[in-house]
Amino acid sequence: MPGPLGDITVIDLSRALAGPHAGMMLGDMGARVIKVETPGTGDESRGWGPPFVGPEDDPVSTYFLSCNRNKESIALDLKSDDGREVLTRLVRHGDVLIENFRPGVLDRLGFTVARLHELNPRLVVLSISGFGHDGPQGGRAGYDQIAQGEGGLMSLTGPDAQTPMRVGVPIGDLLAGMYGAYGVVAALHERATTGVGRVVRTSLLAAIVGVHAFQGTRYTVAHEVGHGQGNHHPSICPYGLFTCADGMVQIACGSEALWARLATAFGIDPKAPGLATNRERVAHRDEVTRLLDRAFAPYGRVELLARLDELGVPAGEVRTLDRVYDWDQTRSQGLVIEVDHPVLGTIEVPGPPIRFDDNTSAGGREVHEAPPALGQHDESIRKWLDTLD
Repeated sequence: MPGPLGDITVIDLSRALAGPHAGMMLGDMGARVIKVETPGTGDESRGWGPPFVGPEDDPVSTYFLSCNRNKESIALDLKSDDGREVLTRLVRHGDVLIENFRPGVLDRLGFTVARLHELNPRLVVLSISGFGHDGPQGGRAGYDQIAQGEGGLMSLTGPDAQTPMRVGVPIGDLLAGMYGAYGVVAALHERATTGVGRVVRTSLLAAIVGVHAFQGTRYTVAHEVGHGQGNHHPSICPYGLFTCADGMVQIACGSEALWARLATAFGIDPKAPGLATNRERVAHRDEVTRLLDRAFAPYGRVELLARLDELGVPAGEVRTLDRVYDWDQTRSQGLVIEVDHPVLGTIEVPGPPIRFDDNTSAGGREVHEAPPALGQHDESIRKWLDTLD
C-alpha cells in the first residue's frame, strides 16, 4: 500500500530536527521524500552524539535515525552549478519543498519563492524558522532550548517559579515539524481545487505558543501568570504524582465523583473543609497531597495501581524508556518498527504515531524504510529525473 500521500513527492532541504520531522511525517503517510544533503557531511544531526552505533569507520548517529525514516538521500552542493541544476529539476517535478534555513538563505542560493513558483506553480513550500519570518526578530536563529525559554514553556516546567526547566525532548522542533506537516496537507488539499501551491510558514516560537493551551488563556483572559509547579496540575486537584511504599504513582481526578470515590476508599472525608470542591482542593493542594501520600504509604506500586483500577480512578506509573519500548502495549500500537539499514542491518526504531484501519502497520504505508546513508540514492534519483525531463 503506497499510503494516502503515495502520489506526493517531497524535496526535503531541511536539517537538524524541525524540518526533517515534518518530512518524516509526510513519508510515513506514503509520500516519496527526497532528502537533499551537503556532500561529505550531510545533515548536521549525522554528527550529533553520542550515542553512535555501527562500525568505527562509519558511525551512525541515533539522533539522525530518529527523524529520517522513509526518505531517500541525495548529496548536492547547492553552491555549485550541478547542485543548483539538479535542485531545479527536483523542484519542477516535486509537490512539496521543505526548508528551515535562516530567512534569506534560500533566496541567496537563487531559489526565491517567486523562482520556485515560476519553476512549478503547483509547489507547496514549507518554511520553518526560529522566531518567524518577519517582525522585529524575524531573522533570529532558532534553537530548541532557546525557543523553549523565549516561548515561555520553560517557565511552566519545573518544580517552582525559581527553577525553570527544559522539556526532556526538543519539543519546539518537534511541534514545529508537526504543525508544518499539518499545514502542508491543508495546502495540498487546497491545491486540488485551485491548481496552485502556496507557502506554509511556522516557527519554533509559534509552535511553542500554539501549545500553551489553558496556560495561555489563563494569562490572556484571567491575567494570571502560570509557573512551574512540579508534577501537580495547576487547575485540577488531585492530579499528579504521589508516593507509595516502593515508588510513585500518578492519578488524575478530573471530576467530583472521582474524588469522592477515591477519598472514601482511602479513608479521607471528601467533604471535609478545604476538600469539598476542586477549587478548594487546588487552594489546599499541599494538604491534599499530604493526605494521599499518607493513605498510599502502606501500598506497593503494583497493589496500589490495581486498587485504583478497581475504583475506576485513572492512574499510572512512571516508566523509563526501556520499559516503554519493551511494553507489549507500545508494540501492539505499531510504535516500534523493524527496518533494514544499509550500514547497521536490521534495527528497531520508533514507529509512526498514526494508524489507519486498513493496514496492519502504523503509518500510511505497508513497508517502512530505514533512514538513508548519505547520498545513498544519488544515482537512482538522477536516473529518475532523466526519465521525466
